[in-house]
Amino acid sequence: MLTRKQKDLLLFIHERMQQGDVAPSFEEMKEALGLKSKSGIHRLISALVERGYLERLPHRARALEVRKLPEGYAPAANDTTTAASVSRNIRAVQEMANDGVMAEVIPLYGKIAAGTPIEALRDETASIEIPPSMLGRGEHYALTIAGDSMINAGINDGDTVIIQKCDTAENGTIVVALVDDHEATLKRIRRSGNKIILEPENDDYEPRVLEPERVKVQGRLVSLMRTYH
Repeated sequence: MLTRKQKDLLLFIHERMQQGDVAPSFEEMKEALGLKSKSGIHRLISALVERGYLERLPHRARALEVRKLPEGYAPAANDTTTAASVSRNIRAVQEMANDGVMAEVIPLYGKIAAGTPIEALRDETASIEIPPSMLGRGEHYALTIAGDSMINAGINDGDTVIIQKCDTAENGTIVVALVDDHEATLKRIRRSGNKIILEPENDDYEPRVLEPERVKVQGRLVSLMRTYH
């Protein structure tokens, strides 16, 4: 349970960071909460980090990431942040339980690389339960992300992605792509002329430009379940 000041600070940071990726300054936080010194802000941030609501990002000034939102907080419809997505997923699970709605069980096939491609590990015996609201039409399966090349799309190492089975996808869609019939990877797909481009969402990685016959779409991303370490 968060204190009133912790909750107020967390929501202030979250709402400001919807406008960009830079957190407000300690001076702005101090003024927003009506505190007399920045030391109080330091203590509040440390408490939020310890409780898993905030994360300090290394090697960047004023670098904070909101990992989750306070219980009971309802994100705005236009709030597309990862924390808002996590909050909506939690709320959906709670509402499903309160309404007596049965969870959907889908197969969890194993790990897929969001960095260097690796072969998808198919474990036909593993499965997970998820709210029906996280699924679209058709068949679905889940994969665990291994790697960091999709972090700018809010997909982190260890997250679970929900994939809708399909063999085609529109330009710009995040898909599971099978390269050369054995390397499975999660990337944004684009078509340029007679080439297929698999684009990462991390500047540390380069796009892969491939012949169309080398790439098979295995499904498209429809939902994500955040994992906190």
